[in-house]
Amino acid sequence: MTKPGTPSGAQYEITGHGYRAVVTEVGACLRLLQFEGRDLVVGFGEDEAMVNFRGALAAPWPNRIADGRYPADGVLEQLPINEPTRDCALHGLVFDRDWRLLAQAPDSVVLGLRLPAGPGYPFQLDLTARYALAADGLTTTIEVRNSGTGTAPYGVCPHPYLRAGDSPLDSWTLTIPADLFLEVTPDRLLPVGVVDVAGGDLAFDFRDPRVLGTTEIDHAFTGILRDSSGLATLELREAGGHGVAMSFGPECPWLQVHTADLPLPGITRIGLAVEPMTCPPDAFNSGIDLIRLAPGDTHEASWRISAL
Repeated sequence: MTKPGTPSGAQYEITGHGYRAVVTEVGACLRLLQFEGRDLVVGFGEDEAMVNFRGALAAPWPNRIADGRYPADGVLEQLPINEPTRDCALHGLVFDRDWRLLAQAPDSVVLGLRLPAGPGYPFQLDLTARYALAADGLTTTIEVRNSGTGTAPYGVCPHPYLRAGDSPLDSWTLTIPADLFLEVTPDRLLPVGVVDVAGGDLAFDFRDPRVLGTTEIDHAFTGILRDSSGLATLELREAGGHGVAMSFGPECPWLQVHTADLPLPGITRIGLAVEPMTCPPDAFNSGIDLIRLAPGDTHEASWRISAL
């Protein structure tokens, strides 16, 4: 651990099985993940603040809430708008907060956060984030408990930008285990309806591996295809065969994928955002797959990033 004083706070390094990861005090972000010296995610420097939600945890909601407003217990709550260009509340309330160290071993670290009730989200949650390395990669487990009063709406996802290698993203081969995707409005990226990946005008059928090319994606997928153990796995490979995979269980029935088409040179299309989600965008309003935590209720979600 390095001493706080950097924009992302203390740095918690763990190693094992050829992997090296660094998790930050601010946001419990995954700042770095390598396998045998090869970067598996787009990270950021120890002396830099987290940008573009790289490695962030998004809770108590993933993705967007339209206008930052949603109904709860007969009250229309108003959240802070942190995506003003789309007038949305984006990626929750925990990515910029200081998490406390609960436990650390050479190959694992556990951080905790009490999210107090506040304007727009009048519910108190206790969260823990456990990062653990094993031979099959880095597993992250997020546990939450409603430690306040009232039934709390809740969802969660990670926000890593995966890297297949040093070659351009357009040359990477992608496999997305999903039959359906969520159409969104072009201006605000808000839900319209679920569509078969094989239909429509967008070429989003990656059930069989194929090269990304110039395809631009910023959509949630569902109808997730899983193995006999309930795991789904997205794979990303470069031409030489090496790459990275992300696996997740049935607690995440949605998967946001984003080719990181950003307006600034040098940061556009440098990684693929892969976000297993417990609910879709704007679930606080639609109610689709929304978790509702009564006082004392708990929930757990996990995912794994592996080298290929």
